[in-house]
Amino acid sequence: MSSAAWTEIATVDELVDLLGEPNARAAGKGRAALLDVDRDWLAASPYCVMATASGTGACDASPKGDPAGRLVHVIDEVTIALAERPGNRRADGYRNILANPHVGLHFLIPGRGDTLRVNGRARLVSDAPFFDEMVVKGHRPLLAVVVDIEEIYFHCSKAFLRSQLWQPETWDPTGSVPRRAVIAHDVEPSGMSLEQLDAYYGPSYAEGLYR
Repeated sequence: MSSAAWTEIATVDELVDLLGEPNARAAGKGRAALLDVDRDWLAASPYCVMATASGTGACDASPKGDPAGRLVHVIDEVTIALAERPGNRRADGYRNILANPHVGLHFLIPGRGDTLRVNGRARLVSDAPFFDEMVVKGHRPLLAVVVDIEEIYFHCSKAFLRSQLWQPETWDPTGSVPRRAVIAHDVEPSGMSLEQLDAYYGPSYAEGLYR
């Protein structure tokens, strides 16, 4: 499809002309330190997305999940830590952090439309005394992402309302998209058969979440 007929926005002024300026409440809601309500939210959140960018600007957005109360460790009012658990070892976001420490975090609570956003600077820590407080099912984190908070604020629920994400009657997980094993077989060549992939992604898959 040709983009010749597209009207592209190329300047901040053009963007503002289209969207307008934020109201004072939205523009000024960012804070530099945790409040009690932020701590409560982090303790209740089992899931977040961590956005990073490399030194050349290549971006990554990685999901992080743990039981509520174990996803985030609050070190102090301006510092939090996220645990790393066993995964596929690509470590795209962590490689980015080593080149560019700026991160954006988006914390969700299932069923809630509003979310909590944290922007800051991150570092990777391979061990620290607070790791003992991040143990899940007997396993300490492999490492932790320690984030020095620069900005924190709550985000409204419009995206969740538009998407109807938390409304079960809209869910269709086995509809038009094939199951995970089929996707892996078709687009991620590994030499494994579909039967082997079905077994890999079957009930036993959850047994390796923390080891």
